[in-house]
Amino acid sequence: MVSDNRSETTSIPYDVPTSARAYGWMLGGKDNYDVDRNFLLSTLPDFPECVDIARQNRQFLFRAVRYLAQEAGIRQFIDMGCGLPTDDNVHQVAQRFVPDASVVYVDIDPIVLAHGRALLADDATTAVITGDMRDQKAILDHPDVDRLIDFSQPVAVLFLSVVHHLSDADDPRRVLRTIFDQAAPGSYLGLSQVVCDDPAWGAEMTAHISGSGVPWQTRTPAELDAFLDGLEPVEPGLVNLVDWRPDPEQPALAPVHEALAPYLGATVLNKRIYEYGGVLRKS
Repeated sequence: MVSDNRSETTSIPYDVPTSARAYGWMLGGKDNYDVDRNFLLSTLPDFPECVDIARQNRQFLFRAVRYLAQEAGIRQFIDMGCGLPTDDNVHQVAQRFVPDASVVYVDIDPIVLAHGRALLADDATTAVITGDMRDQKAILDHPDVDRLIDFSQPVAVLFLSVVHHLSDADDPRRVLRTIFDQAAPGSYLGLSQVVCDDPAWGAEMTAHISGSGVPWQTRTPAELDAFLDGLEPVEPGLVNLVDWRPDPEQPALAPVHEALAPYLGATVLNKRIYEYGGVLRKS
């Protein structure tokens, strides 16, 4: 995910929450600290949808990567702000359908990097690199990207549940399009962002989360759409992720911690915020 520190670092921040650790806790992960848990437990009373949204995004990852590998024939993936490894990571889903698929994971959180590199130590077709998704040129110039990704062939670039970590000052359109614009025709962009149809409530969420030390900007669906001009949405288009090719038979997620369990199902009653996104094709 992203960090407030714009430069590469190997130190682990214990005094502020990180998006990767907090997100991982909502997926049933154990690699988190009191600061991450306290951040979520202070956020959920006002924004109870967050647990469902995180889990819905992870389920979308499975369906989107399955589509890209099985139906679209994509054999190479770049996963920006990949987060902590859990079940059905991008390379595991892609290689289930395309055994020789290449995957580059990009993250700036040192815990993500340590866990990812340990997981993939013997996998020659997959790499985890240190990178801030805001610095797309540095990612493009990384030797592992050069080794594993052939931009003369179609590639899938994924920004899943990370676009809301980009403020307007970061120029999200540039971030989303710099590498993708260099990719071959027939490439795909997969992305998702927490949105709110009510800008005032979205601003409340932005102030709360960014005030806790996690970079954040809730947008409206139209604001995300504006970054994606000229790209062709794959059916059913950009939607609430629960409506993107739902599959009740897909693999289940790990159970959540008991402290988060009361918030499961909150999106049934509370629909003020939701995760919005989809998959788009470059002609």
